[in-house]
Amino acid sequence: MTTLTHQFDRGSQYVSIRYSEPQAVASIESPVGSRGDNYDNALAETTDGLYKAELINRRAPWKSPESVA
Repeated sequence: MTTLTHQFDRGSQYVSIRYSEPQAVASIESPVGSRGDNYDNALAETTDGLYKAELINRRAPWKSPESVA
């Protein structure tokens, strides 16, 4: 059986009963570890940071479509 894991940013809404109970019923794991333990998730964190810089903050690290490739 495949396990589905939901990654989140440790906000209080994600550890509330109202949010976590439906996930438990659907067998979705929500790993809540100690703060700052993202060493095993460095690639995902870097990618997320680039998306935020590009799409949310409008500070694109890429100057042209050619620089992405």
